[in-house]
Amino acid sequence: MTAEILSTHAPGLFQKAVLRAAELLRAGEVAALPTETVYGLAANALDEKAVAKIFKIKGRPAGNPIIVHVAGGEMAGRCVTNWPAQAEKLAKSFWPGPLTLVLPRAGIIPDNVTAGGMTVAVRWPGHPFIQAVIRECGFPLAAPSANLSGCVSPTNAEHVRRQLGGKIPLIVDGGQSRVGIESTVLDLTVSPPRILRPGMIHAESLEAAIGKIQHSASPAAPKGGEGGNLPHPIVRSPGLLAKHYSPRARLLVLNWRDDADLKSQISNLKSQISTCFIIAHTRIPAGGIFARVSVIPRDAEAFARAIYAELHRCDEAGAEAIVVEAPPEASEWSGIADRLRRAAA
Repeated sequence: MTAEILSTHAPGLFQKAVLRAAELLRAGEVAALPTETVYGLAANALDEKAVAKIFKIKGRPAGNPIIVHVAGGEMAGRCVTNWPAQAEKLAKSFWPGPLTLVLPRAGIIPDNVTAGGMTVAVRWPGHPFIQAVIRECGFPLAAPSANLSGCVSPTNAEHVRRQLGGKIPLIVDGGQSRVGIESTVLDLTVSPPRILRPGMIHAESLEAAIGKIQHSASPAAPKGGEGGNLPHPIVRSPGLLAKHYSPRARLLVLNWRDDADLKSQISNLKSQISTCFIIAHTRIPAGGIFARVSVIPRDAEAFARAIYAELHRCDEAGAEAIVVEAPPEASEWSGIADRLRRAAA
């Protein structure tokens, strides 16, 4: 199989791609679609067999639930048994956008979507293309990241093609993802609500909408990564595995004072300085010492937009080790810090 790749950069192409994606999804197939966070591998969230294809294609463990993507609050309400006032406030404040809400699941949601749990993670994505596809289909879409499990999430169509181009029938090119990391996940079935996975909508923003929340993420699943054979307990959100979002190269997250300090730390970690790729935002190493030095602005939103694409570039260039300058310890960086920590596990 070779994936058909459809563009969306003109109105006619956009509509053609919407109709083609909807045709496949109605037939129980999968399609890689753009969202504002990362590209998703979508299937009909109400079709257990279609959802099973996602797990098989990605090599995703059955214990890792999938977020259900909807187009509007009415569709979200059909996926859950209870829509509390907190959910309504959050939806009005942050939807469509990179916020996922965990609520009691409705009977129409198959077991494999929720990893056998009694809750479902739901969000209304902000990208106009996936919104149009959901409206055209008339049903919600289960859509984890469109990559092999455990690997760096894709933020453009080419990233998807490299990993899944021979496994899926369609990739829709909707441009570069504007958020760049996965959504914030908030569990509304506990009191106070708890952040299960941090993202670019951070704790202070959520508290401004609904009051007190638990800032700490829930414990990670057992170590072993997405490809491991350890049994996983029922979890309420994707992105909780100890090792996740990982490039092929070894990833190190470090702070350094200067070039000498950075070289010393890399040598102590038994990595070859000449084969290390450096991604920095504040203390920029001199060129010529390392295999490559990339600079991402010291701005959380800009860094999130760029970091996955930069990790993909390092892998494609044959990096043996990637050193990322540690992010600042501030709430707006919490989602980025979470992804880097799991990628380096």
